[in-house]
Amino acid sequence: MTMGGVKLELRCPKKVYSVAIDPNPDWTFEDLVSELNALEIKINSGSKVPLPFAKDKSRDISNWKSNGRNSSSPFVMRVFEDDMDDIDAEDEEVHDQKSMVAKRFNFDELYLSDSDDSGDESSFGAEPYLMEKVDLVESGLLELSREHQFKVKEEIRNQISALETDLKSETDKSISALVRVEKYRKERSEMDRKLDTQYQRKIAEALDNHLTVVQRDLEVRSQIEERKIRIDAAYEDAKRKEAEEKLRQERAKAEAEAKRVEEAKRAEEAKRAALEAQRRAANEAAAKKASEASKRPDTDANLGTSNAQSGGPQVNKPAAGANKIRAAESALNLEQRRLQKLKQLDEEVQALRSSSNENFGKYERQIAKLIQQITGTTENVRQKEYDLLKIFCDARCPQSIKTAALAKKVVSNCKRPGNPAFAQAFVIVRITSKVPHAMDLILAELHKACIYTVPKHYSRSAFGSNEAYYKALGFQEDDEGKIESVDSYLTRLESYMKLYGALVQQTEIDNVHGLKEGWAWLARFVNALPANRYTAVALAAFLRMAGYSLFRKYRNQFVKLLNMVADNFLNALKEQGDSQLSPVIVEIDSYIKDREFLREPEGRQLKSNLQSDLSVP
Repeated sequence: MTMGGVKLELRCPKKVYSVAIDPNPDWTFEDLVSELNALEIKINSGSKVPLPFAKDKSRDISNWKSNGRNSSSPFVMRVFEDDMDDIDAEDEEVHDQKSMVAKRFNFDELYLSDSDDSGDESSFGAEPYLMEKVDLVESGLLELSREHQFKVKEEIRNQISALETDLKSETDKSISALVRVEKYRKERSEMDRKLDTQYQRKIAEALDNHLTVVQRDLEVRSQIEERKIRIDAAYEDAKRKEAEEKLRQERAKAEAEAKRVEEAKRAEEAKRAALEAQRRAANEAAAKKASEASKRPDTDANLGTSNAQSGGPQVNKPAAGANKIRAAESALNLEQRRLQKLKQLDEEVQALRSSSNENFGKYERQIAKLIQQITGTTENVRQKEYDLLKIFCDARCPQSIKTAALAKKVVSNCKRPGNPAFAQAFVIVRITSKVPHAMDLILAELHKACIYTVPKHYSRSAFGSNEAYYKALGFQEDDEGKIESVDSYLTRLESYMKLYGALVQQTEIDNVHGLKEGWAWLARFVNALPANRYTAVALAAFLRMAGYSLFRKYRNQFVKLLNMVADNFLNALKEQGDSQLSPVIVEIDSYIKDREFLREPEGRQLKSNLQSDLSVP
């Protein structure tokens, strides 16, 4: 406590016994005395029993000065929390005593009394006493205030202690959290660094792999380009050699033709000379007979009659030969030219085999194997086409040998059960578009195997025996020399006609024997061939394979031609009354009446490996 102003800060109720208490007093000394007097008056007036310490005279203190303090200045009493906290650290008893001292007014140097007879009354008579003896109520009030203040301070100290404890706990927690955060930050930074390093390593590996793939792709592309260049060079070389071979063949053909013409001229001249000699001999004989006739008229007459009778069959013999073949003249001419080409090819192949020591059989076996492996799928057809063209581009084997092998193997493969005619025709047209002269050779082989691909038919009356007739039609003999059955022959005939019909209906690329030739075949067939079991089977097979494409191109003209077939050909078959003709008659009749040529034939579309359809026009 200082000698200056003291500020008393109490936490107490605002009212005690209906007396208001200001928790933050800042009074002057006069105000304090006035307040105490008012309190005494109120207590004395309210008590019926005289109090032992009751005053009969109010405090009257005025103009009192102490230590140079002016009486008009406020008297302030202050008690600081820090001083109280330091005092609380000591033992309880000393703390209580000092607390009491801190809250009381101590004026040991000032003596105030009602009966003071001091000589200096002028100085102290008007100044009131600071504290006097109080009554019991006031004392109790003060004691209650002191106890309340003590409890409040104790609670404050407990709360402050609890707050300090909580603050310390929170501080420790904050420090621990900061430590953990710092540790987590360091761990996270280390993990980020590792992840960054790993990511950079992965980027480097991916970049290296990408560069490796790019380099490999470039190498593959360069290899493909080199291979393509080599293939193109080989193809150009093969094409050049083929052109040279073709030119050589043409020269050989021209030389052979010139030789043949020369030989024909010589033969003609020899024949003419023989005829001239025969004519002269005949004239001489006639002159001799004329001279003898005058001598023996009867004998000459009998001899003339005999010569006339013996010459009759010789005149009719050419007429019989003319009725032997039923076919259009244009078809026979085409057949003759194709067979002549095939004959020349066979002669050339034989000459090459005899003059060369190289074995060309492996090329023929490869061609036969590839043709047998043709199926009705797009991938298979493309692959076989590529493989066959690769063989044809091989300059180590002469073109004539490869072409002859292709023609023979294609026709012989028709006899295989389940032969895919459309797929095989697709490959043939593809090959012949690159090797055009191969088509005539394939057709020549077909004409040899089946005469109805020309079309033509032999009359039975022109042959002396059934065996000769069947051989002319194309019947085959077994190892024992027996002619095959009619059903077996019709099965082969149908397979050949299916292949021919599939060939003419191919229009996807440049087909050298396409729908135009198919239309010509059908017209020649209807106009020249008779109606029988063989021709009916051939016609039915051809219509099933090529009718759809012929109708798409010729429309009403094709329908009119079918009506001619129905009116003439089918009626002629029905008039024969043969029960074996019934199935084929029903087949052709239903094809025309049901207009089956409007539906695409089965197998015309090649199947892919994914079972999707690829149209083959």
